[in-house]
Amino acid sequence: MTITIHRGINQIGGCITEIASASGTKILIDLGHNLPEGDEPSDDIYDNSVNLAALLDGVEAVFYTHPHGDHIGFETEVAKRGIKQYIGFLSKELMILLKGHLAYNGNPKFQAELDAFKSFSTYKEKDEISFNDITITPYFVSHSAPDSYMFLIECDGKKVLHTGDFREHGYRGKGLSSTIRSYIAHRKIDILITEGTMLSRDDSRLMTENELKHKAIDIFQKHRNFFVMCSSMDADRLASFYQAAKAVGKMFVVDGFQWKVLETIGNTLGTKSDLYRFPRRRYYENHMDAIRNASNANGFVMIVRNNRHCRKFIETIFPTLDPKETCFLYSQYLGYILSTHSAFQQRTYDFVHSHEWHIDYLHTSGHASREALAKVCTKLNPRLAIIPIHRDANSDFRTLDMSQDLKDKVLTESRTIEDVEINIK
Repeated sequence: MTITIHRGINQIGGCITEIASASGTKILIDLGHNLPEGDEPSDDIYDNSVNLAALLDGVEAVFYTHPHGDHIGFETEVAKRGIKQYIGFLSKELMILLKGHLAYNGNPKFQAELDAFKSFSTYKEKDEISFNDITITPYFVSHSAPDSYMFLIECDGKKVLHTGDFREHGYRGKGLSSTIRSYIAHRKIDILITEGTMLSRDDSRLMTENELKHKAIDIFQKHRNFFVMCSSMDADRLASFYQAAKAVGKMFVVDGFQWKVLETIGNTLGTKSDLYRFPRRRYYENHMDAIRNASNANGFVMIVRNNRHCRKFIETIFPTLDPKETCFLYSQYLGYILSTHSAFQQRTYDFVHSHEWHIDYLHTSGHASREALAKVCTKLNPRLAIIPIHRDANSDFRTLDMSQDLKDKVLTESRTIEDVEINIK
């Protein structure tokens, strides 16, 4: 077996992992685009069709852990080559919804992406999928994308676990330990490929999503009206703000796209937990008078996006609000609005500061804490190697609180171990 880390060993995002059997069967785990640099898209060598063709040569299938842009992004070109693409059912539904929304005005790029996603196959948790002598089994993990998975890959007598992005502090994160204990650890993993996003960041304890919900309840009692900026597809965060708004009697307001997202999430995750049901939501473009009335009563919580339609709505309604009773709550990565940070986005900063309202911040990461990373490594106790990806170049997995034996197995350079060739680019 050959494992090739095409990208991710020294950068967050843009991860691409290749697994190839001795007989030549080849699959990719994630095929992500590099993260944008500030307001501008990043350069990516795979935007060049020649480079992408070379990468995809001989690939049987691409398996996506989840549909964030740094894990997916070349789906149209992959589809053109007739290569199978796999993703979770809810992820497929949400991406079809998103691309359909973006393609509404006839944009050919988004239409092609929509067509590509429609052609995706879906996998189910714990169901094996085999391509010749490679078998892939997905297991659910909690992440800021609501339908995320890690993959157990069996090939040439070896077992590799690719975690994708994960966390323990989400609403469904507690299931990680039981999944590892019940379904994976006893399989005796040979090689662990795991994310390490938080390695070089603050190592203090991360706020749980449930704690964030209770903090939101406190914040929502400080002012009457709230414009909240968060991911429109983060089921946990949307649930946190919906439940907090409900607890303090505020109207929960979304736009037409977000309405459909909540409906899609409710039709899937909502069948398993009331947490992901959103029955008392209002569609702001159809309920302007109701929103104005709410602003004079208990107030509203409106999930906002930085687009033309939302900005126009805010411009219309803000003059009718009391600025002293109005707050913009920012719930995304703080680096986007810090002018000294490499990820700073001027457009996002300008949106957050576009009016004379109070500004507050409430967020928790979608990625595993250092404690969770060490726990996963310890519970799995891989026999041969730990390969950290999706991490800053200056981070060191060996600083985690785990045994020296595990630290000695951390691998960031190419090497052949037993009969496994590991190429790290």
